[in-house]
Amino acid sequence: MRAILTTVGQDKTGIIAGVSSFLAEKDINILDLSQTIMNGYFTMMMVVDVSDEADFSALSTELKELGKKLGVEINIRNEKMYAAMHEMSGGLE
Repeated sequence: MRAILTTVGQDKTGIIAGVSSFLAEKDINILDLSQTIMNGYFTMMMVVDVSDEADFSALSTELKELGKKLGVEINIRNEKMYAAMHEMSGGLE
């Protein structure tokens, strides 16, 4: 399943290395990546490929814990949820 992973926080050394190492250990492939630094704040958005057998809730919890260690906020959501949100908001415009 495809998922969207976001990372936001004060910029510092090791954020990308920490997140990508974690994903590699979990055999999660990065399909697309965008990152920027604005006024000292690091922001990164990834599209990742997560095994259908993965425990998504546990993965989310582990990423939140990793974020605490790295001093950033990390969230992961199923790509289908983003698509559904976009469809719903399309009717409001």
